[in-house]
Amino acid sequence: MRKLLTCLSCFLFVLAPLFAEVASAADETKDDNRLRNSGTVLKEILDVPDNIPQDLLDKADCVVVFPSVLKAAFIVGGSYGRGAMSCRKGDDFRGPWGAPTMMALEGGSFGFQIGGQATDFVLLVMNESGARGILASKVKLGGDASVAAGPVGRDSSAETDATLRSEILSYSRARGLFAGVSLEGSTIRPDNGDNRRVYGKKISAKEIVLSGTVPLPEAAQQLISTLDARTPRHKQ
Repeated sequence: MRKLLTCLSCFLFVLAPLFAEVASAADETKDDNRLRNSGTVLKEILDVPDNIPQDLLDKADCVVVFPSVLKAAFIVGGSYGRGAMSCRKGDDFRGPWGAPTMMALEGGSFGFQIGGQATDFVLLVMNESGARGILASKVKLGGDASVAAGPVGRDSSAETDATLRSEILSYSRARGLFAGVSLEGSTIRPDNGDNRRVYGKKISAKEIVLSGTVPLPEAAQQLISTLDARTPRHKQ
């Protein structure tokens, strides 16, 4: 029996690196799929003219997309949704759209969701203060950063009290229905583990977004090309 246990231990010791490599490859595939899904979701939403007002999109410094967030994930042990954020390049966030940082959305209660229904979220970060806060650390929406349900429709005015005051405007899409939604009480943060896998090295969200030197991952091509096409220039 002792010899058998010794043999099994040796066998597991030899296979452990292989298992770790397979798990890492699976995680990389999930990250790539998440980037592709983020691009698909954003394109579908922006292709509908009555969704996000163009003037708000043009004024946004950053756009965050969380595809297929499940309510069930938030009920069980504080699980979270994952997505990606791209910002306009440059210290003043006025340049072309840059490589995305992976993001995590945690906590919160979204009462309109039913059961395990998947919901897509899009957040517009409307000023430099909000963008730098998110890039630096975990931010509580409604606490560390002001957030409001974004107005919808091509004729919606961006000059409302909520949009003028808020650093972040949030939207949701579920079962084909698109609307502004309050994410107050949730937290948003850079996902450093996902960034490490996507870019092949330890790299901060700040460096990805602000340096302007990080190459765009292939999986993020649709996300960035959609932003470049729909809002190529920042407008005051």
